[in-house]
Amino acid sequence: MKSSKTMSPNQMRSGSASVTRRLPQIFAGVALAVSCAFAPTGFAADAPVGNAQAAKAKVSMCIGCHGIPGYRSSFPEVYSVPMIAGQNDAYIQSALRAYASGERTHPTMDAIAKSLSDQDIADLAAYYSKLK
Repeated sequence: MKSSKTMSPNQMRSGSASVTRRLPQIFAGVALAVSCAFAPTGFAADAPVGNAQAAKAKVSMCIGCHGIPGYRSSFPEVYSVPMIAGQNDAYIQSALRAYASGERTHPTMDAIAKSLSDQDIADLAAYYSKLK
């Protein structure tokens, strides 16, 4: 005589038998998600940590334009200079690197950004991101 395994109505609806067969795939998916969640931390270790205190000796090249509320530059055309105090650290670093690489362009910013080291960029971003 054949023994038949009976399933409760809840098991039939939830498909728990198929879930059991798919456990290795589910664990693999969870492992992939967890590894992706921690992947950026490995890259961040290579970037210099900004020192807002050290930036105080470097901000003189920034405050002439970015430290004046409502300042408008007239070179190469009339341009409203953005206030960067309180701006996101990562955004400031990204913008400075974009100017240094030529991805973004403005004659003054290009020259300044190209003169900065990675540590200078991290320091300036740390300094300005903490201002209000």
